[in-house]
Parts: sequence; structure tokens; C-alpha cells
Amino acid sequence: MLYRKLGNSGLIVSAVSLGTMQFGKKMNMGNLDQRATNKMVKFALDQGINFIDTADVYSRGESETLLGNALKGIRNEIVLATKVRLPMSDNFNRCGANRVNIMRGIESSLKRLQTDYVDLYQVHGWDSNTPLEETLRTLDDLVRHGKVRYIGLSNYLAWQAATALGIQEREHLEKFVTAQMYYSLVGRGLETEWLSCAEYHKMGILVWSPLAGGFLSGKYEQGKPPKKGTRFAEAGRFVPFDRTFGFKVVEALQKVASRHNVSPARVSIAWLLSQPMISSVIIAARKEEHLKDNIEATNLKLSEDDFKLLNDISDQGTPYPKWMVLQLDQAEDPRPAILNPERYKDGGPWKDIRGSDWKG
Repeated sequence: MLYRKLGNSGLIVSAVSLGTMQFGKKMNMGNLDQRATNKMVKFALDQGINFIDTADVYSRGESETLLGNALKGIRNEIVLATKVRLPMSDNFNRCGANRVNIMRGIESSLKRLQTDYVDLYQVHGWDSNTPLEETLRTLDDLVRHGKVRYIGLSNYLAWQAATALGIQEREHLEKFVTAQMYYSLVGRGLETEWLSCAEYHKMGILVWSPLAGGFLSGKYEQGKPPKKGTRFAEAGRFVPFDRTFGFKVVEALQKVASRHNVSPARVSIAWLLSQPMISSVIIAARKEEHLKDNIEATNLKLSEDDFKLLNDISDQGTPYPKWMVLQLDQAEDPRPAILNPERYKDGGPWKDIRGSDWKG
């Protein structure tokens, strides 16, 4: 197992972590009962995983309850993360990142998880109906009260995260150390602004759905309905992506996988682990053999040719304003090449895209 720092904190976590959306039956995302949950948790820990991520909303609390039971006697040996913000009932006040709901959320999560603290408490998404300062001060209070060790965010835009971090710094509040975000070979939007934002602020990225809801495992065939028992057959497509583009990526994954005699899923996760600012990739499975295969991605070394094939086929272009930022800062400004000659020995990370070679 590989281990990395949790963002800019001193806490060390496994490079792959155990996701828990499959625990419980209220979301139809795996339907594992207590016995299966206990078995999966034990297997993950035996493989070297020390970081487990859950959320109050997963099966409306059932996932946390099952996990709490599975961790009896060993809770203090692992890094435990959960989240708050999404609806927990039909009562509209049991939703949001406001003070009332966060305070109620942490107490409920602690009770279900059978612990008196969580290592990482994450806001599950931006709340446009609550003042940001209210959210941040409440999270700071939870750290001061000892109920939470570190705080993180999830599913924010880069400007939202930067604004929050600026307020936290200005007001001397506890700062976000992680961002839990979707990232995969068919969903590289995080590279537009988020990865550079995370690097600048020294935030660790926790990747959710690294296989795009299981699509990148290669089990689905173009032009055919998903097989019975698969996630796509039972719960539909979990994240959006163009299907034609997706199958082109899968074809490239299969080529790389055949070179190493491994699964496409393992290649997908190994690619993610090589990206900057990744603290941990969250993996989840209903079967031990699938989890084991995902974990083995930490031992897979991809070649330059592998990276080129995967990067090229999954690249959907650089949107504005990022291309202009890179153009001005790296292609037209002479200083980066002088200060970092090694980085620019092959022309640099960004090629000059102006002075077009248009013919026609």
C-alpha cells in the first residue's frame, strides 16, 4: 500500500480509501448488509487501507450505522471521514450547510458511527441558501469542541473554494485541508481550474467515482444494454459523459491493460494516482475480488507510452480562460524557462498555440 499526507495536514492516509455508498439498501447502490459490510471493512484494513469515507446521506444514515458496527474495537486505528449537507428527511430544515443542520448532522453521525469524533468532516456541496461565513464558523466550532479533527469540502467550484479559504485565513478559522471531487478518464474537468487551485492552496484531492460509476471497468459493451446485476442496469449512469467518447477511452484502457496483463479498472486508478495533488482515490466494491483488484493499482507502474495514449484519447481540449492563462504565463513569458530549465527542456508543459499553422 502507498501512503500520503491528507492535504496540508500531518495526517497520513492510504493512497486508496474505502468508499461506503454500497453499505445499506436505501440507495440501491450495492445493498450490502451488516455481515457483508463487516467482511468488506476487515478485508480493506487487512490490505493496508487505513482511510474510510462515508456520508450521512448514504442510505439515509444506514451506511454510517453499518460502518459504526463494523468498526467496534478498532475505530481509533483508522482515519474516518463523513459528510453533511444533503437532505436527510422530507423536513427542509434537515438539509444545508447552516449552523442548525451542521450541528445536528455531526451529533447524528457520531451516534451512528459510535464514536466521539471524526477525523475529517466534509461539506457535501455548496449551499447557496446559507451565508458562507455561517458554514465556516460552525465548522471551526466543531474543531474547537473536539468533535472534528480536520475539515474538507466536496463538489465546490474552484472560485467557491478559494473564497472560503480566503475567509478562513482572514478570520483565523480552521481551513479546509481536502476537496472530495469527481475525477476520471472520462471526466477530466477538474484539470481546468481545480488542480491548480488545490496546488496553490496545498489542498489534497480525494477522488470519488474514479471509474465513472463502474464504466471504466470495461464491463459494458457499445450498442448493448448493461448486463443484469451491474450498477448501470440497477441504478443507471452515475456521472454524465458522452458515451461514444467513453467507449474510445475504454478501448485505450484495454490496450494499456493488455500490456500489463491487468484490468482496465486497475489502469484507470493507477492513472489517477499519478496526477498532482491526489491524497487518496476512493474505491468501493460489492465483491472482495473487485476491491482487491482496485487496491493493486497502487503497485502498477504505467509507462510514458501508456500515459501518452490515455492522455491523448481522453483530452477534450483546454477551455478558456485556462488556455490563455497558460499561454501568457508559460509560452510567452520567458521567466519560467529560465527559472525551471529542466521543465522546459522539451519545449515546456504548454506549447505556443498562437501563430496558427492554419492551411486552407
